[in-house]
Amino acid sequence: MLDWDSLRYFLEVARTQRVSAAARRLGVEHTTVARRIRALEAELDSLLFEKSRSTGFVLTEDGQRLFVYAEQMESAVQTARENLSGIGQALSGHLRIGATEGFGSYVLTPLAADFQRRYPHITLDILPVPRFVSLSKREADLAITIERPQRGPYVCTKLCDYTLRLYGTPGYLARHAPIATRADLAGHTFIGYVDELLFSERLRYLEDLLPDSRVVLRSTSVVAQYHAALQGRSLAILPCFIAAQDARLVPVLEDDIAITRSFWMYCHEDLHKLKRMSVLWDFMRRSIVRNAPLLAGRQGGMHYLP
Repeated sequence: MLDWDSLRYFLEVARTQRVSAAARRLGVEHTTVARRIRALEAELDSLLFEKSRSTGFVLTEDGQRLFVYAEQMESAVQTARENLSGIGQALSGHLRIGATEGFGSYVLTPLAADFQRRYPHITLDILPVPRFVSLSKREADLAITIERPQRGPYVCTKLCDYTLRLYGTPGYLARHAPIATRADLAGHTFIGYVDELLFSERLRYLEDLLPDSRVVLRSTSVVAQYHAALQGRSLAILPCFIAAQDARLVPVLEDDIAITRSFWMYCHEDLHKLKRMSVLWDFMRRSIVRNAPLLAGRQGGMHYLP
C-alpha cells in the first residue's frame, strides 16, 4: 500500500518543480525529499519525474497519472480531518488567496482582515500579484482573477463587474486646457502597461480606447501606475476601486470614458467542500455585493458586513 507521507512529498515536488522548494514547504531537508522521491519511484517501479537543471522536476506521463490520484487523496484526508476531528466546528485552519495586484491590495486585503477578525482561528495568506496564480501547483487555495478558467476541476463564479476610468490630479488638469471631448486628449501624455508583458489581453484597454495616445511611462504593476499618476505629470486609466478612494485623483471625461471588466472567483472542487473554504467563499460574495458602488466608481470607500 502506498505511504501517504511519500505522496505528500511527491505532491510538493510536482507543484514546485524543485526539491529545495518542496523541502522548505514541508519543513525538512532537501536530501530527505530526494530520498523519499527515489523510494517512491522504486516502490512503483516507475519514473515519476524528468529532471534537468533548466526545468527542474517535470512530471512524466506516469507522474501525471499519479498526481491526479494523489490530489484526490489529499482532498479526502483534509475533508476527513475537518469532519472527524472537530476542526470544521471550530472553523480553524489555513487558506491562501491569490488575486490580481490592485484588487488584492485595495479590496481583498481589507476584507481579509475583516474576515480574520470574525474567524480568528482561520489564518490567511494574501497574494496580490500582477499575474495569474496556479491552483494546480497549489500556489493558492482560492483565486480571484480577470479571466474565467477555461478548464480544470474547479468551482467558479462571477464575483463582480468593476469599472476603470481615466484619472489625473487636480494640479495636472489646472495646468492644461480643459478636456471636454476625447479629441482634447491628443496633446496629453499617459501612463500604461508594458504591452509585451501583459498577463491578460483584458488589460489592453488604453490602446483600444485611445489608440494614438502617447504613453511616456509604462509598468507591469497597476499600483505603480497609480503612484505615477499621483505625481501629476500624466493621465492614467485606473480601477475605480483604487482611484475613487483617493481624493488626490479626479476622473476625466467621466461620462464618456468608462471601461467594464469582471472578476471571477474559483477554487478546486474538492477544497470547496471544506467548511472554512465555504465560509470564506460566502463572505467574499456578500462583501463584494456590499461594495458594488465602489467597484463601479459611484463612491470612494470600503463598506463592511454588519
